[in-house]
Amino acid sequence: MSSHTDEAISLACAILTVSDRRTAGDDTSGNLLAEHVARAGHVCARREIVRDDIYQIRRVTSDWIADPQVQVILATGGTGFSHKDSIPEALMPLFDKVIDGFGELFRQLSFEEIGSATIQSRALAGYANNTVIFCMPGSNHACEMAWTQIIREQLDSRHKPCNFATHLNRARSAA
Repeated sequence: MSSHTDEAISLACAILTVSDRRTAGDDTSGNLLAEHVARAGHVCARREIVRDDIYQIRRVTSDWIADPQVQVILATGGTGFSHKDSIPEALMPLFDKVIDGFGELFRQLSFEEIGSATIQSRALAGYANNTVIFCMPGSNHACEMAWTQIIREQLDSRHKPCNFATHLNRARSAA
């Protein structure tokens, strides 16, 4: 007989694709994340594609942060170093807490594959109004790596010694 703590908690996730070129028909990184979310037993509660514009990114993300039905935001794209990449500038002001370890670990894993080019990745994560937000590059490979090597375990309430699912579930219960 399993105890309550052995049961996986299903989280409500939102997927944001930041791109000036992607459409619903060719949003491969967003589709990849949606598939992973479903396979892990979570729900894709919201999904949107916005152009790489600080205010459009901030508008959608702010709405989701304020929505008690959204517990996790997975953002793909806009984390590079070009003049158009603006997700860090858009979201850092919204974070109550920065999750430094996500960007650090993402770049460490990425270094093993792309070497010093990883310093141009501005992958980041944060926590705002009981919502955890992970921002990763827009390539399918980067999303796959971020999900399988970092995010999946952190959204699994059974992962020890700690995970975000347990924090998010407590926050929702207290609300």
